Order: sequence, then C-alpha cells, then structure tokens
Amino acid sequence: MNAICKVNTSIKIIKFILIIIIPIIAGHFGYNKCDQNTWIQNFKLCGGKLQSPIHISSFKSIPLPLPALETIGYHDFLPNPLYLKNNGHSVVININNRFEKRLPYIFGGSLNVNQEYEIDHLHFHWGAKNNKGSEHILNGVRYPMEMHIVHKNKIYSNLSNALNYKDGLVVLGIFFQLQEKDNKKLYSIVNHLLSVQQLNKEVKLNMSITLASLLPKNIDIFYTYKGSLTTPPCNEVVTWIIFPKPVPISFTQLNKFRLLCNGEGTLANNYRKLQQIGLRKVYVRKLNPSLIEKYNKTIFNVMNLEWFWH
Repeated sequence: MNAICKVNTSIKIIKFILIIIIPIIAGHFGYNKCDQNTWIQNFKLCGGKLQSPIHISSFKSIPLPLPALETIGYHDFLPNPLYLKNNGHSVVININNRFEKRLPYIFGGSLNVNQEYEIDHLHFHWGAKNNKGSEHILNGVRYPMEMHIVHKNKIYSNLSNALNYKDGLVVLGIFFQLQEKDNKKLYSIVNHLLSVQQLNKEVKLNMSITLASLLPKNIDIFYTYKGSLTTPPCNEVVTWIIFPKPVPISFTQLNKFRLLCNGEGTLANNYRKLQQIGLRKVYVRKLNPSLIEKYNKTIFNVMNLEWFWH
C-alpha cells in the first residue's frame, strides 16, 4: 500500500462503521471477491442473464458486414469546463453540457436505424499488475486497462431515465496495451491524476480533449453484444461495442492510475469478474469479400439482427 494511502486505525474503524450503517442504496460496493459476491444480494439486477463483462472469442463470434460505426463530433474538443474526479470506484470525466451545445454522438454499427447516442461520461478500469485490469477478455487476453465511453440514447432526458429502457445505453470498450514510450494523447488525463489521488477529489482539466484521440486507430472492426452495466445496479440496458485494437499506454502512465486511493487503500483491480454469456450472440463486424458476397454485396440490415440463440 502507498504511504500516502495509509490512514490511522481510528479512521478505518469509523469508515467501517459508516459502511455498515449507510444503506446500500447510497452506492457503496466493493471489487474484492467477497464484495462482488454480495452484489446480487444488494442489487437484484446483478443476478440477471444479460450481465457484463464477458469473455469474447473471435472463433465463436458471428462475422457480419455491419454498417460502420459513425462517430460525430469525436474530433471536436469536448465542451469546457471538464472535470476529472476520483469517485472511489474509478476516475471519471463527466461531460458538462451547460451551454447546450451539440454533444458528440454515435450511430450506425449494430445500433437500430435512426437511433443516436450522445456522450455522457467516460471512466477507466485497471489492475494492480500488468496481466489484469480490463473487464472484458478477448481471446483469453486480459489487458491491463479498459476505458468505457458511455453514451445514452438521445430520446431519453438523462442517464437515470435511460437506465429504464433496453435501448438506453451504448458503451464503447477500449483496451490499453503497455509500451515503453508515453502516449502523448493521454497527457490531458494522466497529467491530472496526482491531483485526484484521494477519494472524491476533483480537478478541472486545463487541456482540451477530443474523443477521437482516445480511440484506437482502427475502429472498422468491432465486437458487439447485449449486456449490462458492469457496476451496480447492473441494469441490462447496454449495447456493447468492443474494439479489438488496443490503445498504447506507457508503464509510467499506467502506474499513475495505480497511485490513486479509494478511501481505504489503493484504487486498483476495479474490474468485475466475468459473467456467463448464456444464450447471447456476439457479432463481429468484418467486410471481407466472401461475407459481402454472401449478403448480396450489401451492408447487412441491422433490423434483422437476432441477439439470442433459440
């Protein structure tokens, strides 16, 4: 444990008592094995059959010539002011739209026709060691970090409202892969992590960010399935879009995430255990000639998608 994360015994006892007294609806949940086993008891939706994350296998995924995922406004700077916050479970950037500008949004891909999803926030999941951290596993590989860019359906007024509908959210999942050299595109976030080391600390970002700078270079190929939030209350309202191409991050940059504290110790290993895929189908977008020929040289009509095995 980092020296800066240490607290005296009396404070630990007080926090332990508070955790017991404060109702679970206040949002307390933990990531260790014992804590995760209690999620279902305290948040009934976490026991559903469409839970996330899952192990994605390219061999078991169904290839289709799906439409491209369109990312509108992803090359524009996000509206200021932007704040980075340590909420004890992750570091989060909530997108403040107080000036009512048009937010970046997505459509296409595996999403229903005429549905658009606008950015709500983004956050990260990472491990204490380099061989774990991501929530989804791809072909047996667990990456050291995974970022989620959360979008809500534009027909719903806010995120809380969207959580009540099966088509409420789309989450883009982006893996990170370690390298020696810094990824300069991450400076706008990583350089502020020291300022939010302690629980509930928040800092205004003094650097502009575009969502495009946080995506892998190739988003033409992606996996998609129907799932849930990976944190309580685990609502099964998410269409997941997972990019197999990872984004680079240096050892030094990732270690700055590992210096964060959650109020009781180091904030790390904040990923949910794998969930059963059950009868769900996972699709992968591919545009090879044989597939296009199979579908009469046209892009697949997503209205015909069946998300479950019968």
